[in-house]
Parts: sequence; C-alpha cells; structure tokens
Amino acid sequence: MIGRLNHVAIAVPDLAAAAATYRGTLGAEVSAPEDLPDHGVTVVFVELPNTKIELLHPLGDNSPIAAFLDKNPAGGMHHICYEVDDIRAARDHLAAEGARVLGSGKPTIGAHGKPVLFLHPKDFVGTLVELEQALRGGLGFRTGRLYPAVVVGFFHGPAGWQSAAGGCRRRPCGQRAGQTAAVD
Repeated sequence: MIGRLNHVAIAVPDLAAAAATYRGTLGAEVSAPEDLPDHGVTVVFVELPNTKIELLHPLGDNSPIAAFLDKNPAGGMHHICYEVDDIRAARDHLAAEGARVLGSGKPTIGAHGKPVLFLHPKDFVGTLVELEQALRGGLGFRTGRLYPAVVVGFFHGPAGWQSAAGGCRRRPCGQRAGQTAAVD
C-alpha cells in the first residue's frame, strides 16, 4: 500500500541555523522558508537525490511544532511521510485495520500542494506517519481524481513544483501560499 518515502520531517528551534547547516555543512540544496498558516508551521525543504528533508518551525501560538519543541528543546525527528496511490483507499484500509487517523479523517492540502493525512504514532511503533497522495506524471492521480489544488501541466522537478513557464514552486499555480482546497 505505501509507496516511496517522500520526506523525513525534523522540528527545529532555529530554522535559519538548521537551513544553514544543511546548505553549508552538508552542501545540500535548500529552499526558501514558506509559511503554512493552516498547519501552524514554517517549512524549509532540503532536496536530496532520493527524498527530501522537511525542516519544521512553529508558526503562531497554537503550532503543534511549538508543543513538540517544548518537550524536545533541541528539536528532532517529527514525522516520516510515505506516498500512497489513493489516499482515501489507504485511509479506509488503515481504519479497517484499527489504525487511528488524526484530525477529522479527511485529507487536507499539505506543504507540497497534495492531499495528506496523519496517523497516530502509537499505531506505528512510536512514529508519527504522514501519508501523501502520490502525483503520477503531472497529469493527475493514478485514481483518475483531480483535486482542486492540482492543475494539469505542472510537474515536480528538481526545483519543486514547476510549470512549462517555470513559474510556480512548491504548489500548483492556482494555489497561493496559505490557501487550502477542499479535497473530500
């Protein structure tokens, strides 16, 4: 059911310092910070040849990352994200197996502009798991469903979301930073 590892998320108390470590010390390609108010985080993506690292920093007073950093002041691994071909089918299968889906159980739009769900860490050996709808070929999902936040003609290349004109990054063009779309 699960596909490739999409990213490993690390909560950090100092986003600029963490980005500098990955950029300077490790020589990685690091994105600019992006605020995601609906998720209460500011993110920076570290692009690797086989996956990504997502650096998370609290945004706002009610950020779940602030609570994580209260318990882990130096920061640390927050969650892992796997791709799935059909997020609704994955959710239904996991619920039937007794896994707990966090929140309302409805997918929301994540940092990559695709539907995501989170699974309770107690059901997955102490690890918070994020599932993300896989985008195949830039022309829609394998299920044939197009979500409102996905626009045909965009693809995820080495520099993030791109159009033929090279415009949008990290989200499909019709979606602005902080904007969400209904997916269920």
